[in-house]
Amino acid sequence: MDDASVRQAIELAKRGDAPAMHQLVDLFAGRIFGFFYRSTGSRADAEDLMQEVFVRVVRMLSQYQDDGRFESWLFRIAANLVRDRVRQQRRRPRHLSGHGADSTRHGNESQVLDELAGQEPAADARMALGEDVDALNAALAQLPDGEREVIMLRHFSQMSFKEIAETTGTPLGTALARGHRGLRRLRELMESQETARRTRQSGGKLSV
Repeated sequence: MDDASVRQAIELAKRGDAPAMHQLVDLFAGRIFGFFYRSTGSRADAEDLMQEVFVRVVRMLSQYQDDGRFESWLFRIAANLVRDRVRQQRRRPRHLSGHGADSTRHGNESQVLDELAGQEPAADARMALGEDVDALNAALAQLPDGEREVIMLRHFSQMSFKEIAETTGTPLGTALARGHRGLRRLRELMESQETARRTRQSGGKLSV
C-alpha cells in the first residue's frame, strides 16, 4: 500500500469505515506484533497488547493529524503500552518457546548479534545463534528502558533513527546516543554471558 492509499485508508477509518481500518491493521500488524513479542518475551503478552493497541487506535484515530507520520504515531502508542507492561511485569522471567522461538532463531536475533560482532558470523557461530536466544533476551532485559526501546524499534521493527526519535518523542541525537550505548552495553552483557557459559562448560577453568 503506497502513501496515498494509506492516507485514504486513514481518512476512511476516521469516518468509521471498517474495511479501511482492517486494511490499516493488516498493514502494520506484523511489525507491531514483532515489536510487542520481542519487547515482552511473551507471545501471550504480545497478543494481549495487539488487541489493546488497535482498540486505542480506533479510540484515538480522530485525534491523528495527517502529517505523513502515521507509522510513528502508531508505534508511539505501542511503545507506551510496552512501557506500561514492562513496568508491571519487570520481575517476570523472559523466555521464548514454541513457534515464536523457531521463527526468531534465524531472524532478528542473528541480525542484532551480527551487528554486535561487526562482521558476518562463522558457521559455528550461526549454529550457536539458536542457543543464544535466551541469552539475548536476558541481556535485553538488563538494558535501561530507553536503550532497550531504541534497539527494539531499530533492529526488530526496522525503523530509522529519525522515525524512532519521532516515535519516542526524543531528539534525534538522543535516539542515536541511546542506540549506540544500548548496543555497546548489549555486546558487553552478551560477552559476559558467553564467558560464564564457557567457564561452566570447562568445569570452572576458562582456557585462553
